[in-house]
Amino acid sequence: MSKRIKMIFPVPMSEATRPLVESQLPPELVRADIDVSFVGAGQVMTLADSYYDMAIMEMAVIEAGIKAEQEGYDAVCINTVSDSGLAALRSRLSIPVLAPGIAAFHTACMLGQKFSILTMWPRWYPLYRKTIKEYGLESRLASVRSIDVRPDTEALLQGKEEVVFAKLLEQAKRAIEEDGADVIVLGSTTMHQSHAYLAANLPVPVLNPGVIAYKQCEVLLDLGLCHSKVAFPSPEQNKDEAFIR
Repeated sequence: MSKRIKMIFPVPMSEATRPLVESQLPPELVRADIDVSFVGAGQVMTLADSYYDMAIMEMAVIEAGIKAEQEGYDAVCINTVSDSGLAALRSRLSIPVLAPGIAAFHTACMLGQKFSILTMWPRWYPLYRKTIKEYGLESRLASVRSIDVRPDTEALLQGKEEVVFAKLLEQAKRAIEEDGADVIVLGSTTMHQSHAYLAANLPVPVLNPGVIAYKQCEVLLDLGLCHSKVAFPSPEQNKDEAFIR
């Protein structure tokens, strides 16, 4: 019997955006016994450019995650490196919940001594500061480097490859040569289109966080593992009405 994984993108997806987001999981990476569904969350488009926006994304992802378990999914994979809603959903749900930040950062620690996060713009820095501190990985982070290009939630990197890829490569090389990084982590799942180019042109592993999180969901399902309810205790009282309209 196949397992079902719901990939939760933290903002609404248009019909134009959906195939771009879904393309981060090429068909050859999806097993025949796994059914993957992508869903956009919430009603408001946000660029995660502030703590205010981060709170909106948390609420949207939590709502979508609760619905996923109610719909019978076997695991939830949050599709944003901000890891929005991760701890809350682990508390509320009894199925595995994973996210790209926690998955990619810890994978980077298995592959090297120090990693750098390569991102689009400095407004996303608070996202990484929050999770890196929470996961206790400050000593393993070499740097966070940005190309200072405003992200496009509709086209992602499509149509910008010639300019954006070169800028990302330049900053990644600086992270390796100047900051001491021996692994590079893409700072957003919306940057996945650059992964193949960077991996082919850099001397260190380049991690595509959405794919890493998805594959680790498969591992947890294969091994029958889930997050610890001692670490993420369930609420005494169900308050789902605060999220689900």
